[in-house]
Amino acid sequence: MRIISGNLRGRKLIQLQGNDIRPTSDRVREAVFNILGPKVQDANVLDMFAGTGALGLESLSRGAKNAVFLDAAIESCTIIQKNINLCKMLHNTSIIHHDIIALPLPQTLNTKPFDLIFMDPPYEKGHIETTLNKAGFMDLLAPDGIIITEQSFKESLGNTFNGLDIYRQKKYSTTFISFLRKTPSN
Repeated sequence: MRIISGNLRGRKLIQLQGNDIRPTSDRVREAVFNILGPKVQDANVLDMFAGTGALGLESLSRGAKNAVFLDAAIESCTIIQKNINLCKMLHNTSIIHHDIIALPLPQTLNTKPFDLIFMDPPYEKGHIETTLNKAGFMDLLAPDGIIITEQSFKESLGNTFNGLDIYRQKKYSTTFISFLRKTPSN
């Protein structure tokens, strides 16, 4: 696994080991960032269910202002810290060790709204819907912000929920990527 583009292009990242680990493939990451295009520039990024931190680090490499990484597994947080160190991104990153499924949103997320929120949870467990419907979640998203979710092609998200609309979806092999934004006010 490596950073695909930007000032860290080609930088290899440390991966998590084990059968339960399913990092976002380079191909899917590249496609997602091609769709996002200039929206990454100067963005405040939240990488939820961060795993190795590849999505947040890719954002920083492409010009994001800062990235917050959130994961429930201490092993993931350790790998994310190692990858942040490898990429020399200590000044504009933070890691939150928190179980977003079992617990309320951490107060440390309420500092400023995020322009991009990446959600890549374990497949087929309903974690995306659970997280999106948490009290206060919509306050995390900037007015023009985008949520990018990754799920199994066997899963589907409803068309609207908690004030969000799915405005684009793409299937890549067994992976389904959805782009969501706040429902426009009438």
